[in-house]
Amino acid sequence: MPQDYYDILGIDRSASKDDIKKAYRKLSKELHPDKHKGEKDAEQKFKEVNEAYEVLSDEKKRQMYDQFGKAGADGGRAGAGGDGFGGFDFSGFQQGGGAGFGDIFETFFGGARGGGGQRADTRGGDIEAQINVPFEDVIKGAERQVTLEKLSTCADCDGKGHAEGSSLVECTECGGTGQVTRTAQSFFGTIQQAMLCPKCSGSGKVPEKPCAKCSGEGRVREKQNITVNIPAGIHDGQTLRIQGEGEAGRQGSVAGDLYLHVRIQQDSRFLRDGDDIRATATISVLDAILGTEIETETVHGPMKLKIPDGTQPGQVLRLKDKGLPVLSTSRHGDHYVTVEIEIPKKLSRKERKILEEWRGVQK
Repeated sequence: MPQDYYDILGIDRSASKDDIKKAYRKLSKELHPDKHKGEKDAEQKFKEVNEAYEVLSDEKKRQMYDQFGKAGADGGRAGAGGDGFGGFDFSGFQQGGGAGFGDIFETFFGGARGGGGQRADTRGGDIEAQINVPFEDVIKGAERQVTLEKLSTCADCDGKGHAEGSSLVECTECGGTGQVTRTAQSFFGTIQQAMLCPKCSGSGKVPEKPCAKCSGEGRVREKQNITVNIPAGIHDGQTLRIQGEGEAGRQGSVAGDLYLHVRIQQDSRFLRDGDDIRATATISVLDAILGTEIETETVHGPMKLKIPDGTQPGQVLRLKDKGLPVLSTSRHGDHYVTVEIEIPKKLSRKERKILEEWRGVQK
């Protein structure tokens, strides 16, 4: 079996970049071919030192090597007899053919891969909720309260997770790295995978003395009232994002966001059409013929509407800028009135006589 790169350089796996560089310089001087002409063993060791340094000095290659062995450092195409996956060609996996790396890891490790060696995202989760908004809030905007049950910052420890007088200390499970290494045997060979540390959830820190109320999480589940600003002109079905009002993050981390789905209650007086308002008005035949002025209800209150002479049934009249506010602007939609003409079902003798005379004039 080929030597481990760390063993070749004589360093441990937690070595820093400077430690790697120092070890390489020392060994490359000792094993330089000019000092060992004709010595095949020294020449081979010199090559191994250079190969080890090439991988471990590169952060990405080192991470792949730590997880997958030499096959990972070689981009998944280690030569026959190499470490890790023994020369298996991973090109099909990388191009989407067949099962991917994630399927393989889940098969052997039975769960998530921990973000490829990245630390846990301790940010609080986002929350989705719905709020029912009265129609009048669309006209002027308003502040409303919504009650949510969510993970909130622990008041006893102010979200820090540790009791008063103590602090966060290095996790003994992972040594502060936030990761632990798991090993499994497969038909590819030995697979090593860095997983999130179960004790510190990837943060690398644990409370020296956990808060009694939140057990070191820095957050507790409770009901909370949140004041929400409903902007004028908002539409039914739109979503408001309230930053930082989601669930609290672990041990004082950033909170998630609240996504509030807005449902607008209907108003029997008005029919909303985007930012415009549609309404109807019924007038008499004479008012349609001679013209008149009527009062109509708008979202801004009662308004005078002029009915021109000769108005026809179904004709639409407009009150400009008397509709709803246009979201995030100073503009307004319009108020449209569809005119309906009422035909009397019964006439008095006098009315009939007048109309008969008018019909005679029309002939």
